[in-house]
Amino acid sequence: MTLTLLIAIVALATLFLLLRRRRAGTALYAVSLILVLAVGCGPVPAWLLGDLQSPYLARPSVQWGSRNAILLLGAGTAKIPGSGQVEPGIFSYPRLVEAAGLYVDCRRAQTDCKILVSGGDALGQGRAEASVYRDVLVGIGIPSADILVESRSMNTWQNAQFSSAMLKDYGANRVLLVSSGIHLRRGLIYFAHFGVDPTPMRADYLRAVSSWLPLAYNFALADFALHEYIGIARYHLYNAMGWNAARTLPGQA
Repeated sequence: MTLTLLIAIVALATLFLLLRRRRAGTALYAVSLILVLAVGCGPVPAWLLGDLQSPYLARPSVQWGSRNAILLLGAGTAKIPGSGQVEPGIFSYPRLVEAAGLYVDCRRAQTDCKILVSGGDALGQGRAEASVYRDVLVGIGIPSADILVESRSMNTWQNAQFSSAMLKDYGANRVLLVSSGIHLRRGLIYFAHFGVDPTPMRADYLRAVSSWLPLAYNFALADFALHEYIGIARYHLYNAMGWNAARTLPGQA
């Protein structure tokens, strides 16, 4: 996303120079250089990530209810060449660890606990994220009877839409939302739309790297953050245009 913007600015600057509009072309080249340094050296992604993640730095203490749902959102899968085996994607492991740890804490409280894994086969790997993650959770000792699977959703909006109905069927009176720190704000907005008010539990925390030289890693982090902001802006735009599904009031989910 940021790289595409940078290429577009450089291309436009080159076009202006070819048209002998040197002042405009030089100004755009300067803008592209500033963008490379501001993003690649860390300031812009650090600011974007900090704004998204700061509300979730401290993990809240959990007061378990009588029926608890630990909602684990998918973070992709990877299909291994040759074997065709589908495994959790690299960003999913912190979420799996966090969900499993919360389940153990919940069981220690001697109360009813379920992990609801939400995620379809958005990447076309041949298996739904939820199914792949369930196998991993069972493999580390989580009873299969305590794992609920929502395997239709292709994005965060559908995670919220489809999971909310399953939470209602289960009768959860305590819901914990497990996802990446940068993803929680958007996830909470979407789930609130469908009448679910979960406790946010971040599984990871991303930090930009300060560097004198531009790093591709910082460009990737900026893109991750912008993806979240665009998703939030799109939600509010769709609401204003009446394009979103009808909002569910708390208690109706």
